[in-house]
Formats: sequence, structure tokens, C-alpha cells
Amino acid sequence: MTQNPTATRILLASRPVGWPTAEDFRIEHTALADLAPGEVRVRNEFVSVDPYMRGRMSDARSYVAPYAIGAQITGGAIGRVVATTLDSVPIGTLVLHQQGWSDHAQGDAAQFRILPDIPGLPLSVRLHVLGMTGMTAYVGLVRIASLREGETVFISGAAGAVGTAAGQIARHLGAGRVIGSAGSPEKVALLTEKYGYDVAFDYHDGPVREQLASAAPEGIDVFFDNVGGDHLEAALDAFRDGGRAALCGAISGYNSTEVQAGPDNMANLITRGLTLRGFTLGHHLDLSTEFQERMTTWFENGGIVYDETIVEGIEHTVDAFLAMMRGGNIGKMLVRI
Repeated sequence: MTQNPTATRILLASRPVGWPTAEDFRIEHTALADLAPGEVRVRNEFVSVDPYMRGRMSDARSYVAPYAIGAQITGGAIGRVVATTLDSVPIGTLVLHQQGWSDHAQGDAAQFRILPDIPGLPLSVRLHVLGMTGMTAYVGLVRIASLREGETVFISGAAGAVGTAAGQIARHLGAGRVIGSAGSPEKVALLTEKYGYDVAFDYHDGPVREQLASAAPEGIDVFFDNVGGDHLEAALDAFRDGGRAALCGAISGYNSTEVQAGPDNMANLITRGLTLRGFTLGHHLDLSTEFQERMTTWFENGGIVYDETIVEGIEHTVDAFLAMMRGGNIGKMLVRI
């Protein structure tokens, strides 16, 4: 009789206060149970590491329940079925799921989304530009900010996974000018040389308000925000009348132990007729088919490029997460099993 494999899982050991540390997590080795009828077992090939996970490590009210102490960190992962009780989901089937930080996943087959196995398409892109990351950028620009042809777009945190996707999607949607902020000279160069940004700046080089005013002297129409804080203040100053912001993230305050001050120029919302709208992807999944069709076409035509920062080994998942939180990634941060 074949022995069930042992899963290596990453658990939340304690709620981080301020910046997370390795001590806030725990690695556990768990023998997997026998499959029940209707279940499958998956060997993961990549797991995702994302900024939003930091918010779920807090017990503050949010759009999704916080991670429980002692529970596995859940999130996106992709792998192949290695054991099954269903003829409809045979061994070798490629699947996407949300069980997260482990080298194995198993459960009811309904928890796993079967993906077409396309030769030559890297599996990892299903976790970013052709997955939820890309769709987040698409939803923010199309539905939340209602980007129109010819408009000027500013994207904060532009060298991250969502930001690099958003800049390219804005181009495909007809933006007249695309501006981005990033956290190093290398990332700034990448934005203009690879990702098609018209101009980019390093937010460490001076006040964001001043740098954005210089980059967009005639103002901006759309702001896709991954950062919050001083970037949001800068955008409120730079908006033309009728400007719209899609608020996707606020990473500048994720690790703060003090209450963050609000923008000091909120009156611009009134005088310029601005719209600020926050969003999470789960409320806009009706755009999935539209996104997949358009993004796949752009991708196949060579109109989408990407970067990945890949850390090897499930036991280094926490290292990957901590590095990402301090800007140690270009593009999507992933762990390869």
C-alpha cells in the first residue's frame, strides 16, 4: 500500500505588529489523509505571494476574514493532480486553487479550477498577468476608473505585479500618457524601457507631489493606486476636473503601528468633481471572460511582457513574502515548489 505524502505547510504563528518577521510564521509537516469520494490531491508547482496577505494577518475588519492563528496562509497556487477519485479530473490535470502556502493541496474537486494545458505557456503567468493580478489591473482601469482614450494615467507602485500589468493594459485601452512611480532607479528604468511608461520617477528622490507635478504638468485624469499616503495626496493635487481614482492597495500603511494621517487636500474632491473608488476583485468576477479574451489576445500577439521574481522551495515562502514587503521583487513574486 502506497503511503500518503507529507505536506509542508506555512502557518501564521502570531499576528505581526509593524513589519512582519520570520517569527510570525511556522513551518509544519503534515501527513495527508486518504482521499474521500469526490476529492483530488494536487502537487503545487507555484504558490503566490501578495501584498494583500499582510492585511489578512491583522484581525482588523476587512473585505475578507483574517487568517487564523495556527492556520495555513491561503492564496493563489497552481499545480497538477497527483491522486484522484474522479474520472473527470484525471492525474496530470492542471488546476488553479486558493489553498495557498503548501507544496500539496487536497479537497473537494469543486475547490480546484481546471485550466487548459497550453504548450509553451509558462504556468506561472496564470498567477499574475493572465490571472487575478492582471484582472485586478483590468477591473481597476475599465470598470472603476472608466479609462477613456487619450487620457493621462498615473499608477503608483508601478513596478509591482499589478502595476506592470496596469501600465500595459492602459496602453492597450488607448491611454494618451502613462506615468508611474517605483522604489529604485533600476525599477524606474524598467518602467520606461520595457513596460511602455512615458515617464517614471523614484519616490525616494523627493516629495511625490513635486515629482508628479513635473511628470504631468497638465494634470492627470486617472489614478490607479497601489500605495496610498503621499501618492494619493499627490494625485489629488494633480487631477484635472472629473478625475477618477481606482484605489487598489495602500501598501505604504500596511506595516504602520500608528494611525495614518489622511490627505490634506480632500477639498479637491469637491472643487474638481473627483471620484475616489476603492475595490476588491471578488465583486467584479463577472468581467472574467472579457478579461481573459482580451488579455490572452494581447499576450499571444506579443503585446504583454512581464517580470517574475522567483524564490525556490516552499520552505522559503516566508523569505519571499518578507522580501516582497520591502520591495525586493520586480514584477510578480512567486515561490516555485
